[in-house]
Amino acid sequence: MNPVIISITDLQKIYHMGDVQVPALQGVSFEIRRGEFVAIMGPSGSGKSTLMNLIGCLDMPSAGRYQLDGVDVEQLSGDDLAAVRARKLGFVFQQYNLLPRQSALRNVEMPLIYRGMPATERRHRAGIALRIVGMGDRMDHRPNELSGGQQQRVAIARALVGSPSVILADEPTGALDSKTGIEIMRILQRLNREQGLTILVVTHEHDIAAFAQRILHISDGKLVRDEQLQSNLVA
Repeated sequence: MNPVIISITDLQKIYHMGDVQVPALQGVSFEIRRGEFVAIMGPSGSGKSTLMNLIGCLDMPSAGRYQLDGVDVEQLSGDDLAAVRARKLGFVFQQYNLLPRQSALRNVEMPLIYRGMPATERRHRAGIALRIVGMGDRMDHRPNELSGGQQQRVAIARALVGSPSVILADEPTGALDSKTGIEIMRILQRLNREQGLTILVVTHEHDIAAFAQRILHISDGKLVRDEQLQSNLVA
């Protein structure tokens, strides 16, 4: 059995709006093992995006414990959190977040530029990542020369290029038509199966969650069901 890479214990997040306290997460606990493909599902306002932000070290919990690869995240400094995000986590967003004036290759290089990697090495690694997602013939294209699905492939390559421990995808198909969305999920599924990447996907769509091995159902800030899928969709 693979080791635990994400351990969440009694995680809570409370937002303060004036004198009012708004609980977004209320004592959520679960573990994810290295190499799992997990979907986090729930309706709007359920707390799933808050949970993803905490797992992505983009926000800190109000209470509880979060361990990433054996490290207590809530005890890290701001600089250490930035280093964890850069080296252990790859992010895929609904709106791609690509730099409009830069080529696909340059967009994928960006995380490696921030690491100070030499230009030759980072271009080589960015090229490999783009070929993995089927964009090897579009490296010099800018985002406005690419379809939505192609832009999301570039975004996945960017998440992949730093060899992260976990890829976090927040509604990665939300801006795409259903056919293109399925193509994107097949890419994520292939990365999980062939490269052993741990992948977490936030979604409110059952057909997207069906690509995962396991679904964490969130409602009103609580984990209401941890569902192991008997046979997830095969690409």
